[in-house]
Amino acid sequence: MFLSKMTFNQSSLFGQIDDLQDLAIIERPIRRSLKTAEEIEKLTVDEDLNDIERAVYLLSSGQDVQRASVVVNLPNLVRQNPAETFRRVVPKVREVLHVAGVEMQLAAAGSFLTILQDDIILIQTHTHSILQIVLLNLDHRDTVVSNAWLETLLSAIDALPKETIRQEILNPLVSKAQLSQSVQARLASCRILGKVAGKFESQIVKKDLLPLVRSLCQDVEYEVRSCMCHQLENIARGIGVDHTKAVVLPELVELARDEGSTVRLAAFDTIVNLLEMFDNDDRTRVIFPLVKAFCEKCFKADEAVLASLSFQYGRLCHGLSGSFTEEQHLWFLEFYKKLCILGLHLENGHCESQAYPLELERKYELVRKNCAYNFPAMVLFADPKCFLSELYPTFSSLCNDPEISVRRTVAAGFHEVVKLLGPNVHYIHKELVALLQDDSLEVLDALTNTLQETLELATSRGEGAGPGRESKQVSVPDLIPALAAAEQKAAASLRWRVHEKLLQRYSCLPRIISGDQIYFRFLQRMFTIITTNNALPVQREATRTLCVFLRFNRKLEQRQEIISKVVDQLAQGRSYWNRLRYLDLCEIAMELFSKSYFCKHFLVPALELVNDPVANVRYKLCCLLPRLKSTIRLPSEKPMLQQLEFCVRRLLCREKDKDVVATIRKTVLELDKIDMTEPYHKRHERDLLDQNKEKEENLLLEMEQLERQQSEGKLTTDKHSEKKRRDSKAGLSVPKNMSGSTSGATLSSSAGKEMKKAKLARSRSLSSHPTTPKMVNSDKPSKGKETDSGPGTRRGSLLPLNDDTMRSHHFSTTSTAMSTTPSASMPVLIRSNTTNTLEHRSNGSKDTQSRKLSIQRKSNSFGMQSGRE
Repeated sequence: MFLSKMTFNQSSLFGQIDDLQDLAIIERPIRRSLKTAEEIEKLTVDEDLNDIERAVYLLSSGQDVQRASVVVNLPNLVRQNPAETFRRVVPKVREVLHVAGVEMQLAAAGSFLTILQDDIILIQTHTHSILQIVLLNLDHRDTVVSNAWLETLLSAIDALPKETIRQEILNPLVSKAQLSQSVQARLASCRILGKVAGKFESQIVKKDLLPLVRSLCQDVEYEVRSCMCHQLENIARGIGVDHTKAVVLPELVELARDEGSTVRLAAFDTIVNLLEMFDNDDRTRVIFPLVKAFCEKCFKADEAVLASLSFQYGRLCHGLSGSFTEEQHLWFLEFYKKLCILGLHLENGHCESQAYPLELERKYELVRKNCAYNFPAMVLFADPKCFLSELYPTFSSLCNDPEISVRRTVAAGFHEVVKLLGPNVHYIHKELVALLQDDSLEVLDALTNTLQETLELATSRGEGAGPGRESKQVSVPDLIPALAAAEQKAAASLRWRVHEKLLQRYSCLPRIISGDQIYFRFLQRMFTIITTNNALPVQREATRTLCVFLRFNRKLEQRQEIISKVVDQLAQGRSYWNRLRYLDLCEIAMELFSKSYFCKHFLVPALELVNDPVANVRYKLCCLLPRLKSTIRLPSEKPMLQQLEFCVRRLLCREKDKDVVATIRKTVLELDKIDMTEPYHKRHERDLLDQNKEKEENLLLEMEQLERQQSEGKLTTDKHSEKKRRDSKAGLSVPKNMSGSTSGATLSSSAGKEMKKAKLARSRSLSSHPTTPKMVNSDKPSKGKETDSGPGTRRGSLLPLNDDTMRSHHFSTTSTAMSTTPSASMPVLIRSNTTNTLEHRSNGSKDTQSRKLSIQRKSNSFGMQSGRE
């Protein structure tokens, strides 16, 4: 046992020694990094020196880091003491820059640019000294440094006066543009010429700059010719349209035929940018043959230029379209189609990449991507009416391209194509479904950015399809499975932001598909996401979308089932995470629903969470209590207020968690500030918004009753017609007196129904009045309302009133209704539809016509009142 103890002690001792050795190894680099006394002495500066003297001292005998700090601080020195700084510090900086490294050169370029742009130089000699330093360093042997000084000069030109530019920049520019100078100097001259052209009048540009421009356009180096060609746009805008046609256009024509591909590409880009400066004669006689030859040459032998050509193709076609003959128009359209399938071969209707070298394949992919970017412009160029015959195969090819980048670009501009097609949007329904089901999540992400607008336009026949939106709704085959599959794919990925964005876009579905389709295909999925997803933003977005689905569901049984499931799975869920989501749902519900609806269905389960065993839930409830109290209206909902006060007292008396205690104390102060008898104008404004929500909820219920009675009326009519058909087949004869009594009964019943119908219209317009103080139950109407509205709605329900009609009327046409309060104009839309339905059923009698006038008068007054709201 002694040996074992000794062995244990020795092992622990050796372990401690090893640890000390490891610490010593770690400590060595630290000791090496410390400054010695000699180094500290070199870095020490006398504290009695002022800023100017310290800067001069550091620039003369300091180390590189100290010199760099002085250069960076140079603008501050100029602001404090410009005269002394330019007399003593700037000459030292100029000396240091001769031997300075790249970092100090870049810092000096930035400092001098700040000085030139900051309007802190008031003396011409100071500007001269700075510009001399900048121009001197333009010829630095390091390309990065020279480019930095060039950018400094170009940026400073905007802030310098014309005379300074003429004396300090243009005069040295003449010598730097000569062939004897370096290529770098001539390239800098090209860019400076393009920059200063916009600072002077056209006569000065023509006299002083154009000779240099012609010389550089004919330079022996293709790099210089290409750079000067890019600057011809600025030169042309500086000298005006007349001189551009006489001077710049011939240079562009010559450069477009240059032997260097980069020069031809620069000429092509400049021509596209200057198309508006050429007249129709120039476009037809000069530009079109030139561009056509350029395109044919690039397509056959210059793949490197095709990428830029395909990117500019949309602008090119639009700029020249007004001057095209029909033959020329067709040629450009056919050339675009060739670019869209470049590098592909079609087999069985599918696009597949051909075997090319990797570099060439990437170039072809970029060309097709640029074509996809320009497709909306080409739809305009070809005329949307000719889309099916001219561009549909090309569009289908781009949507099914084997490269993800091409399909993603098509998806990003899909909504633009949908807009342009208008009533012919059904041509591309198949492509929309294909992109929704694409294998790549990047494509789905690009499509999701404008999915709401795309879906609304894709399910509409356009503006000319009828007076009401109900006549424009169409169904897209396989749209619902595609939307469901897209959500499943986003949920299965690790990119939760795409999933969150997609769920946000799905809040527009009540405008797109029927309530039953939403109920059976998407509602349960929202519950699954809320209760199982791991990303909190996704859960909250699913909660908001669920509330929107509930808000615009018109079937009482479905609404009750959804609310019951919300309470069971969230408010009373086993996981505290689900109970927290219920409180999130309450925040959203307070925005979407009326106060009475919220208090009836959501308030009590939220207050019951005061007994939750998890402190986080009680903490969130405490934070939510002021908003919950604001939904309670006195005196009708006084029991709710008493229950809320009981929750507050319970938390104050029994709460043990310190964070919850601190929060409830702050909440009590906020609750005391909420005045239930606030000023009339504020309360009235808020009550009007709430009444609008409540009216919409009631009107949804009325529409449900109309649909139900419509279906019952259809069923009765079908049975009656079937019986009549059977009786006629059996050869039954009806006595005359019986037929007379039957017709009399029919007339009397129809007259009774007309009277009840008028009562229904009156009761609706009164109950929907925005200033009525009476609270209406949002799910179950009052007894008087049921008795009045039953027969009348049954009579009016014989008109065709499908689900798309009601959905399009009661849902707001803007997406803001999803996140804030619904539009105040919604009830007016529904009311006018109901009134027209009743009027259409009138038989033309005087009594019915008088009722019709009264209904219209009340409907109009209601619409005016709602408009004022």
